[in-house]
Formats: sequence, C-alpha cells, structure tokens
Amino acid sequence: MDQMLAMRVFMRVVEAGTFTKAADSMAIPKPTVTKLIQGLESHLRVKLLNRTTRRVTVTPDGATYYESLARLLAEMDDLESGLAHALASPKGKIRVDVGGTVASLILIPALPQFYALYPDIQIELGVTDRQVDLISDNVDCVIRGGALTDLSLVARRVGTLSFVTCATPAYLKTHGLPKDPHALKARFPVASYFSARTGRITPLHYERNGEVVEIEGRHVLAVNESNAHVAAGLAGLGVMQTVNFMVKPHIASGALQVVLADWQQPTVPVHVVYPPNRHLSAKVRVFVDWVAALFTRLEE
Repeated sequence: MDQMLAMRVFMRVVEAGTFTKAADSMAIPKPTVTKLIQGLESHLRVKLLNRTTRRVTVTPDGATYYESLARLLAEMDDLESGLAHALASPKGKIRVDVGGTVASLILIPALPQFYALYPDIQIELGVTDRQVDLISDNVDCVIRGGALTDLSLVARRVGTLSFVTCATPAYLKTHGLPKDPHALKARFPVASYFSARTGRITPLHYERNGEVVEIEGRHVLAVNESNAHVAAGLAGLGVMQTVNFMVKPHIASGALQVVLADWQQPTVPVHVVYPPNRHLSAKVRVFVDWVAALFTRLEE
C-alpha cells in the first residue's frame, strides 16, 4: 500500500463525502480508493469511515486522524517544495470558481499577465453563478461579489464593485431624462434584473442627502444574467442599473448615457473565499494577491 497516497485519498473522501466524488476529483478509479481506505484502516487498526449506500461519514477516530493529517500534510508540502522557493516560483494546479461576468470581462482578459509572472501554475476555472461547496467540490478558492452568507469560510476582501444607471440616447430622446429615482417608477420603463436563485426582482437603490429610495420600476423585460441585462439596456428596452465596469466602454463610446449621476448608488464587496481547514499553499496565495491587485486597478 502507498501509505502517503492512502492518507491523501482519505482526506479527499472526508472532504468530498463519497468515494465516487473523491475518485473523480483525484482522477483515480473508485475501486482503488476503496482498496486504499481499507488498507489504511487495516494498517491503523481503526475504523475511520462509516459507509452507507449514499454517503460516507467520518468516525470520531477518523475525525481526529483527519485533523492531525491535514496539519501534517500541509507541513510536508512546505518542506518538500521549500517554502522560500515556492513563494518565489510557485507551481502546480489550482481550482478556482468565479461568476461568468467577472470571468469573461475581468479575470480571463488579465490572465496573460498572471501567467507571465507564474508560468508554472495551472488554473482550472469553474465559471458559474451557482453557490459552490468548496469542500465537496474540491475548490481552492472562489471569487464572489456580495455579502458573505457562510461565516464558517475564510474570506479576503479584494475589491468593490460600483453601480451606475444608464440608458441609450435614443431611449432618452423618446422618454426624456428622469429627474429623480421616483420618475423611474412613474413613467420610465426599466430593464430589470431578477435573482436566478430566488426569482425576485432586484430593486434599484439610490441615496442622497439622507434620503433612501428603493424601487422596482415598471419593466418590459427582466433577465437573470448580467450580460443579458446589459444587452437589454443597449437594445433600448429601458433604463438599467448595473455594475459600472460592464458598461464603461459603452458609456465612453456614447452607446449609453449616464442618468441620475447626482444620486449615490450601491456598492458590492468582492471577496476571495476559501475553506478554513485547508492549507493555503504558495500557488493559491500568489493567485489571491494577484486578484486583489487586479481589482484595485479596476477601481482606479
């Protein structure tokens, strides 16, 4: 039995919750996973896992072994690679999850700069707006905007997204300029955004001199994806409130015109989130630092 491999497989099974997920994430056959776990339990003379037809749960002895093993393997990884060398020239594969808009408009266009600095790092980029289970999906970190809902995770705030309200010049020529947010509710059609998770319309939020206004507006179209939302605004289907970086080029070209600029609009924090019990390797640390610098430049 390859004891080192067996220990790593055991950790992956605990994190993934099933032998199948562990096998898939490590690209090894499921029977090999089963054999390695059985061999490890036989070697230790302790039952580490309880198996059912649907899920694997860790025994009390297995939980203790897992915690000790996590620390041991993290220290071994640092010793083998040489921490100083790893920081200077990190290498290996990392799994990152990010929303579609941030991936296509911010992260991917800038990745050539990252690879120029760290050519030996491979990134497996999951692009989805769904909530990812970092542990069972074996993801090193996720980049997400908005308030944190799972306080058990470790998060680093790397930036802030600002919003702007705009419409096409043709739309504004037909409907006129809204003088205040209340006008959007009264007579200006709005291109609305609704949550793919809850199905609820996201209200437009404005503040000025202590006055707070939240309205849904009268929409002719509502969408649940950011790129489609911008497309709706560009098609002249209504006033839209969206993330500034998405429409900045269209505003610069004159395709869209800013309205209600004298009202403050919401900001959304951006975090890189990772599991609390996972050793943050040098390759993940340099990626997180690079993402933080990327969002700092975006805000300038």
